[in-house]
Amino acid sequence: MNKPALLLLPNLLGDHRYHEIFLPNSVDKVVSTLDGLICESEKAGRRYLSRFKTKKPLSEMTIAIYNEHTPEEDIDFLLEPIRKGERWGLISDAGLPCVADPGSKLVRRARQSGIAVQVFNGPSSILLALIHSGFSGQRFTFHGYLKADEAGRLKDIKRLETLSRTDQATQIFMEAPYRNMHMLQSLLNTLAEDTWLCTAWELTMPEQGVVSEPVHRWKKMPLPNLEKKAAIFLVSCR
Repeated sequence: MNKPALLLLPNLLGDHRYHEIFLPNSVDKVVSTLDGLICESEKAGRRYLSRFKTKKPLSEMTIAIYNEHTPEEDIDFLLEPIRKGERWGLISDAGLPCVADPGSKLVRRARQSGIAVQVFNGPSSILLALIHSGFSGQRFTFHGYLKADEAGRLKDIKRLETLSRTDQATQIFMEAPYRNMHMLQSLLNTLAEDTWLCTAWELTMPEQGVVSEPVHRWKKMPLPNLEKKAAIFLVSCR
């Protein structure tokens, strides 16, 4: 239980009062053994640790920052405490680390270095959206973010629709919260009338919503307000 390792820990998808509803008991137990935590920001890391009993007082817990701006040459530095016998956790700001998250490079380097890696289960907005959608989970692809410029975004949408039709696979992607409504409108303007579109937002939160309908039905209903909300989009030509 106290052997040196990099522990990949789940985070909540929203600011819930009681984490026990969404995270397994094993996470409570393992956080109490940590010597430090690797996260995307110190504020997020401190907030995460405050939910658990920690090995040292919260103010004394070591926090290391690893995000999309961290140079690759810093990865070995971040792993050095584990090589010296410590146990460190890795979290994302929401959900599971290494999924739509830069942590995969850290894990790859840890494995190359012979460092033990342990994974703990928890919520994933991508998988929860897929389950809610009613689309096929036998074959699916997650694409992260589509291109931000309008021309590139429309080209990506058409490409994903073609992929879904030819491969019979669900296509999943996300958007920056402040561009969600632009993305939704672009999807409705571009996809074929019989293509199915699902949008799932604020998953696990009280304001959670899911709409999964063919485009022609979408166009006849009031659009959900996705402004500044965490949302996942799915496309299926079934």
